[in-house]
Parts: sequence; structure tokens; C-alpha cells
Amino acid sequence: MARVQVYSTRWCGYCVRAKALLQSRGIDYDDISLDDDPAFRQKLFDLTGAWTVPQIVIDDRPIGGYTELWRLDREGRLAERLAA
Repeated sequence: MARVQVYSTRWCGYCVRAKALLQSRGIDYDDISLDDDPAFRQKLFDLTGAWTVPQIVIDDRPIGGYTELWRLDREGRLAERLAA
């Protein structure tokens, strides 16, 4: 199975939703908390090209945030992405 990483903060509602969606599908993920890193936005941008949390990475390929994850799941493409 693919490696899933979720870059998140405690105070982000979309982070909570993204992790809940993954958990509801039985998908294991690494939660990378950025709460204690004041420079996290620059690190996220360098890694994913985006400034916001959550940022979800599947096998070292950024897919975006909660909305993109939800859309992949709704369209049935999340399982395909995880199996690839």
C-alpha cells in the first residue's frame, strides 16, 4: 500500500476532516504535526507548492488538501491512487 502523509495542525478543521476521512476508509497515514514549527508554511511550500494545511502526500506526490482528498474519494480515484 502507498505511504500517506498528512501535514497538519491541531487548530485546523480541514486537517481533522482529512484525517477522519482517511480513518473511515481504513487508510493508515503518518500525521506530521506542524504546530511547534513557526516556519512550517515555508517548509510546506518547498515540499508541496502550497502554503496551507492540511497538505496530503501519497508516495511523495502532493495531492493537495482536504478538498482534493475528498474529491478523489468521491470519484473513486483515491483507492486507485493508493494501489498504484
